[in-house]
Amino acid sequence: MSESIQITDSAQDYLAELLEKQGVEGIAVRIFITQPGTPYAETCLAYCRPGEEESTDEKLEFPKLNVFLDKNSLAFLEEAVVDFNADRMGGQLTIKAPNAKMPKVNADSPLEDRINYVLYSEINPGLAAHGGEIKLVELTGESIAVLAFGGGCQGCAAVDLTLKDGVERTLLERIPELGGIRDVTDHTDTTNAYYR
Repeated sequence: MSESIQITDSAQDYLAELLEKQGVEGIAVRIFITQPGTPYAETCLAYCRPGEEESTDEKLEFPKLNVFLDKNSLAFLEEAVVDFNADRMGGQLTIKAPNAKMPKVNADSPLEDRINYVLYSEINPGLAAHGGEIKLVELTGESIAVLAFGGGCQGCAAVDLTLKDGVERTLLERIPELGGIRDVTDHTDTTNAYYR
């Protein structure tokens, strides 16, 4: 069983109670992250009727309930904690997933995940001060990272010099197999019909 996620006893009791109210035999909870590895990651918890889980889901069995974890979200659910705090209003279920926006990556992680990791952990924090951010749009077959320079970086005359050089240097240092980077707004490149 994966130790990737912790569900406290109070949260298990609460979820088991919710599931019981659904009146569906064998209903479980499914946890997944939308837009994992991005600043917009949202950790979601949903009812999962028998048959609604994906065949690749990881199943966790707790005394009172079963939980399915979406395979693509697993790395991002590392160290996640689902907790329930009772209060006068009934209480609140909280999910803390410290790695949802930025998973732990290693040398075997997909190239995209590793690029995103460097962007979110090293590059974007420095740009945030200038209101800029960079995100990975796509990875081409030649392992060229196509990046979107957003916020304060867009249309800045220095973007080519400072940012691209610095970003490319950092990314290539961290991820040697990367072929290079290209800016989405790079109109000089006409090999891609999309920009013509």
